[in-house]
Amino acid sequence: MTFAIEDPYTAIEQTRQALREQLPNYAESFAALRQSVQTEMAEIKAIAATGASVVPELDYAEASRLETDPALREQVRKRGCLVIRNCFSAERANGWSDQIASYLESNNYLNQEIDPDLDQYFSSLQKGKPQIYSVYWSKAQTEARQSEELASIRRHLNRLWIYEHDGKQEFDPDRECTYADRTRRREPGDQSLGLKPHIDGGSIERWLEPGFRHVYRHVFSGQWQQYDAFDALGRTQTQEIKSPAVCSMFRTFQGWTALSPQGPGDGTLQLIPSTRCIPYMLLRALQDDVPAGDLCGAAAGRALLVDPVWHADLLEGLVSIPQMNAGDTIWWHPDVVHAVEDNHSGDNYSNVIYIGAAPLCEKNKRFQPGLAEAFSRGASSPDFAAENYELNYPDRAQESDLSTLGKQQLGLISW
Repeated sequence: MTFAIEDPYTAIEQTRQALREQLPNYAESFAALRQSVQTEMAEIKAIAATGASVVPELDYAEASRLETDPALREQVRKRGCLVIRNCFSAERANGWSDQIASYLESNNYLNQEIDPDLDQYFSSLQKGKPQIYSVYWSKAQTEARQSEELASIRRHLNRLWIYEHDGKQEFDPDRECTYADRTRRREPGDQSLGLKPHIDGGSIERWLEPGFRHVYRHVFSGQWQQYDAFDALGRTQTQEIKSPAVCSMFRTFQGWTALSPQGPGDGTLQLIPSTRCIPYMLLRALQDDVPAGDLCGAAAGRALLVDPVWHADLLEGLVSIPQMNAGDTIWWHPDVVHAVEDNHSGDNYSNVIYIGAAPLCEKNKRFQPGLAEAFSRGASSPDFAAENYELNYPDRAQESDLSTLGKQQLGLISW
């Protein structure tokens, strides 16, 4: 299901007025939230200044602590992100990196015709050598997605959420749906990939669409202290505006698996490690200094940008992730602000496979048939631009490369 708006300006202004009427003290509510956020951003900045990691870290061998260690659970739920180290051996991760390089080279990826107008998210990056490669079905990507290691991690991560209400599960924490994403191969010296701080998975619909408004009901009622970013109630009923820049599945976490060492300065990921950012942005847009028909620059069908004009408080907490080694993974809540460093000033390639967590639920089950068809044909994932480069790649993954788990995750066989 998708959400459509014919007249965004009118819809935005009508919604803003309705939300203000619902929360007459919107200015006072935002002022209190802003003070809380400023305190948290100062805390993040102070920790980062010591050289310590603000992002919680855990070894794969101890992943079960996500269910048994209350202090760790509280920390991850506060920061909204987590590094899990040693999920795969460096040899295995490096092997996947080499396999993807061979896959791209043998299929002449860089010499095929690329239409920059297709990809609304990374189109500006396609003018030179790409750093994000629009391939989804290499054997390396397929093997990593269906690995038992990531399946285990996602089960633990899913249980950080409140996924059951009144005896009804919003999603199944033990069963996963494949969400096929791309791969990054960023070469040293690259200055083309930097992405400004943003949130994926919807922009103006967070204010306008009824499902999203239910998710953020505590924020819009002035009870932002009661908002729980990890409460799944309503999350699987949201509807997004269809766009190659918007994820239409429900993800408990976005994430990637490192295929090479990378850290601050290597053109890698940055985060604002806080789950308070989206409440701040939601209430900020209701304030009197925001022009009519505007939501602090949010645009339909695009990522939700953190704008220094409107959200400068949040940018005080932007930090680069800690040093990652090949085989490590990083995970962040879908509402956590993230960015990519402008410059890769390191000496080696900075390579990752994007793999998040999309647990089994009705929303994700509706996505599976289209994704399974794309896999069969070698077409681009349905959520992305229809570049379809892999249609004629003879060495792309086939059904024979899928494990039983991989077939279940694609919806080809039942659980």
